[in-house]
Amino acid sequence: MEYLKYDDKIIDYLKSKDAKLASIIDYFGYVKREINTKPFESLIQQIIAQQVSKQAAKTVFEKLKAKVSDFNAKDIYELSLDDIQSCGMTHRKAGYIHSISEEVINKTLDFDELFLLDDEEVIKKMSKLSGIGKWSAQMFLIFTMQRMNVISYDDLAIRKGMMKLYGLTSLDKKTFEMYKKNYEPYATVASIYLWHLAHNDLEK
Repeated sequence: MEYLKYDDKIIDYLKSKDAKLASIIDYFGYVKREINTKPFESLIQQIIAQQVSKQAAKTVFEKLKAKVSDFNAKDIYELSLDDIQSCGMTHRKAGYIHSISEEVINKTLDFDELFLLDDEEVIKKMSKLSGIGKWSAQMFLIFTMQRMNVISYDDLAIRKGMMKLYGLTSLDKKTFEMYKKNYEPYATVASIYLWHLAHNDLEK
């Protein structure tokens, strides 16, 4: 199992830029977030994870993985849509997975080339894929490419964590961008703590 790597230098920088963020970093300590450095596998996981719980997504992915001897684009593409859907996902998601497998086989989606692009170019290119929007591309940047300056306004838990941190009842894009500037160029690590805060209560 691999985890996103970040060090004390990054932590110290974020703490120096934002006192409230510093308080939850000190409170929670070092927070681990699992990553998947296999691009195709990770991308399929991103599609499965859309609008379902973490546990449900894990169950569906394991069922899909069990249907092939090797989890690669060719083996997944050779499954029928019904086979893919039977793992516990919608027909639409099954279609997305089938389509992306074909893109990888045809080299329309080349992961080696993708890794050479900057963050915005990755989002732009990936958003052209079936079933991949900005949020999925941003999660790929974090959990596969391990890019250090990614935070998503489209992520409900990120917004929840930010509102909790700063005592807000709502969060518009302008306010989000204001706080985001405090985290640059290590917004990914701030994201990790905001996710953690969203799902954990602070003791009074």
